[in-house]
Amino acid sequence: MSISRRQILGAAGASLFSPAIVRAQGTRPIRIGEINSYSSAPAFTLPYRRGWQLAVEQVNASGGLLGRELQVISRDDEGKPSVAIRAAEELVRRNGVDLLAGTYLSNVGLAISDFARQNRTLFVASEPLTDALVWDRGHRYCYRLRPSTYMLAAMLVEEAAKLKATRWVTIAPNYEYGHSAVKWFTELLGRRRPDVQFIANQWPPLGAIDAGAVVNALAQQNPEAILNATFGPDLARFVRQGNDRGLFEGRDVVSFTTGEPEYLHPLGPDAPKGWIVTGYPVTESLGETNNDFVAAYSTRYGEAPTMGSVVGHAMISSIKAPIEKLGSVDTETMADGFGNVGFATPFGPASWRSIDHQSTMGTFVGRTAVRGDKGVMVDWTYRDGGTMLPSDAEVRKLRPST
Repeated sequence: MSISRRQILGAAGASLFSPAIVRAQGTRPIRIGEINSYSSAPAFTLPYRRGWQLAVEQVNASGGLLGRELQVISRDDEGKPSVAIRAAEELVRRNGVDLLAGTYLSNVGLAISDFARQNRTLFVASEPLTDALVWDRGHRYCYRLRPSTYMLAAMLVEEAAKLKATRWVTIAPNYEYGHSAVKWFTELLGRRRPDVQFIANQWPPLGAIDAGAVVNALAQQNPEAILNATFGPDLARFVRQGNDRGLFEGRDVVSFTTGEPEYLHPLGPDAPKGWIVTGYPVTESLGETNNDFVAAYSTRYGEAPTMGSVVGHAMISSIKAPIEKLGSVDTETMADGFGNVGFATPFGPASWRSIDHQSTMGTFVGRTAVRGDKGVMVDWTYRDGGTMLPSDAEVRKLRPST
């Protein structure tokens, strides 16, 4: 649906805490308690916040949710599970939110998921990528929006399997997400290419990579290809040290999330060339749905969206659609009722799976390039998330009965 400047400005004028809708309906607002790493990972989470703020404004400008105002009460977890748990307790017990949402880091997401299970509170994990959220530690009160490490690995393996390289090394941050990314990529590529060998792994601490030492260690293995799962400042340090020391010359590189604007664009002319990546080619025309989102977001904030913006906006849609269908914010009703409900995203339609509470939202796969002084994605293809998941029989082995 095309959104005009007038509509956007009208939505912007509708306060998130406006009493108009509430007075008209004679009932309290529907409240989402949102927790995220705003101070520790601003490159992703600040655009993410703008994305959900835009979506909330649009919902309330069009009459609210179930005729009630939609509110988001947001807290910063500082990238720490302990801080996130305290925020969740406050949001549920003091603010009386109807459900929890958000989180960025996988370990923080798992901590909030455990809180949700113990306290019988619905949690929509918007960004954490670890498969544990929906599989081995999954439960009826947790749903996850973004494509998982398994899904991203499956997308990348489709391209990696075509490469001639057989000697691989990996680099990933030493916490839940990094281990999950390497596990699934090596396993899935091994199924497609039994001739492939993974000869060395580097596990730098998140946010504290010694990039020169890591690059030297990888180069000493004389690999033919590299799997990278670093992101943010760690990625920037790794890329620049790798460029300086010639690590990437004559080698294939396959990389999780590097094509996302918040990670790729800050590299400027140092951006890698020819890497196979997942991401968001926001500089390209991706179809009417995304074009409308870009126009609305740019009008509202005066800048282009990032992947975080997409996830934030889709998070609200993924909650709104099932609540509208169910006609209720009763926790038990939502826990069992989100499954098989479709919702809109800036990338197109997606839905919640009943079997594991994973959404089918997809992402783009392509290669990196430098255009002018800016890193961009080229030769991209959209991969539907629903086609990148294992069979129901496999999922039943991975997910406990809950």
